[in-house]
Amino acid sequence: MIQQDETLGVDLVILNEWMNDQSLPPGEIGVVDRLLGGTQNVLLRFERGGRHYVLRRPPIHKRANSDETMRREARVLGALKGTRVPHPELIAACGDESLLGAAFYLMEPIDGFNATAGLPERHEGDPDIRHGMGLAMADGISALAAVDYLAVGLEGFGRPEGFLERQVSRWQHQLETYGDMEGYPGPEIPGVDRIATWLEANRPTGFQPGILHGDYHIANVMFSFDGPELAAIVDWELATVGDPLLDLGALLASWPDAEGKTPLGNTLGQLGGLPTGQELVARYGENSRRDLSAINWYVVLACYRLGIILEGTHARACAGRADRQTGDLLHSATVGLFKRALTYL
Repeated sequence: MIQQDETLGVDLVILNEWMNDQSLPPGEIGVVDRLLGGTQNVLLRFERGGRHYVLRRPPIHKRANSDETMRREARVLGALKGTRVPHPELIAACGDESLLGAAFYLMEPIDGFNATAGLPERHEGDPDIRHGMGLAMADGISALAAVDYLAVGLEGFGRPEGFLERQVSRWQHQLETYGDMEGYPGPEIPGVDRIATWLEANRPTGFQPGILHGDYHIANVMFSFDGPELAAIVDWELATVGDPLLDLGALLASWPDAEGKTPLGNTLGQLGGLPTGQELVARYGENSRRDLSAINWYVVLACYRLGIILEGTHARACAGRADRQTGDLLHSATVGLFKRALTYL
């Protein structure tokens, strides 16, 4: 008999019936494990009929766009099937939130590890492998950028027209909305207006549209246990069609500096062996025909964009809507990102 656990956010009886309708291997859902890491979304791993699955759904307390975000994730993962992009294989998706209270999808489990949670002995002891891990991250997004989004069925998935022109105003507006949260002191962020002005004045005049992950950094990839290769790029919540060079900018914005320090706080860089930012750009360029002459602009935009996103949790924490310790930690990351952006001006 299927055991229910309301804390999982999934009615396993209904899920089991839905899986029957999808013609998946028959059986009953076995032991369910909740996976941690990544985001506040619910990730459940379970077995049924001799096959293993991972279910992904929005958090129990959803945001206004949580279900649409989940539907978009499933769509992009389905579109990437058969490409060179390392990603979780989509098994089945349900966009109807009335079934389980939220849109959700099933994907194949990933045989890999998240480097921010620690390295296996082999990777920790070999700087050449760590160097290859960084290059593999550049390879992952160059492969993604090379996918023809129209050919894989992602027409209308984003609005590439005016993508770069919208960026600063969009994130400025989002930052302004935080002022509506009681207790938030305002954006105590270094250079916030100066950076916005610089971005507008130095914006590239054109780009080649493609798929971008939208939140590309080392916490959102899983590596192979066997070597430096990527096992999968995960957490596709912000994926869209726009300028893929923003993914490279995001990788550089969060990459360890010469002292091994990163605005996002992970300590991987202190082990040594990782490629420099210049090496990452060069590696990306080996596999792409895109113009990388304005890459510094994309780094600054990535710092600006991610910093404002993280500041949202700080604002919610000030209003009592999120954990205060987490909010303060992410505010520190925002400050670090903006300080890094200022070094590029």
